[in-house]
Amino acid sequence: MKKNKKIYKNIIILLISLYVIFTLISQQKTLNQYDKNSQKLSEQIQEQKDYKEELAKKKENVDSLDYIEQMAREKLKMYYPNEKIYIDKGN
Repeated sequence: MKKNKKIYKNIIILLISLYVIFTLISQQKTLNQYDKNSQKLSEQIQEQKDYKEELAKKKENVDSLDYIEQMAREKLKMYYPNEKIYIDKGN
C-alpha cells in the first residue's frame, strides 16, 4: 500500500513538473514574440520621429524664395523667360 502511494506521489510530481516546464517554454515563446513586436514598433516610432523632423524642416523652408522657385520648376514646369533646358539623350 505504501508503495502505491509512493508511485502515485512520484507520478503527480512528474506531471506537475512537466506542466511547469511546458508552461515556461510557452511563456518564453510568447515573450520572444512580444520582444520582436516591441523592436518593430520602436523602429516605426523612430521612423515617424525622423519623418516629423523632416516635415518640420520643410515647414520652415516653405516661405523661402528658393523653395518656391524649386517647386515652380519641379511641379509646375515653370522657368525664367528665355531659359530653356536641353537634355542630351545621346545617340
